[in-house]
Amino acid sequence: MKIWLDDIRPAPDGYIWCRSVNEVIGVISNTNDKIELIDCDHDLGEYARDGGDGIKLLDWLAEHGLFYKIYLHTMNPVGRENMERLIRRYWKE
Repeated sequence: MKIWLDDIRPAPDGYIWCRSVNEVIGVISNTNDKIELIDCDHDLGEYARDGGDGIKLLDWLAEHGLFYKIYLHTMNPVGRENMERLIRRYWKE
């Protein structure tokens, strides 16, 4: 399973489209499928009310020891750097 987190841009073929952090958490919590990749945006607009911006998903994953492969497609340079910092700190190659 591949998950696409973005409030505006539709998911590419083969991805499950989630618009909020809590929606992604729900998908992860309710599946037995292997999570191959989570492709994240940082800024989630109005959907940030439902769990925060994309960086909050990385916080939740790290807190739960779920170190899935992460790709970042955010256009926010500061948000990207903050997310990359979390990945470098907690995700082991």
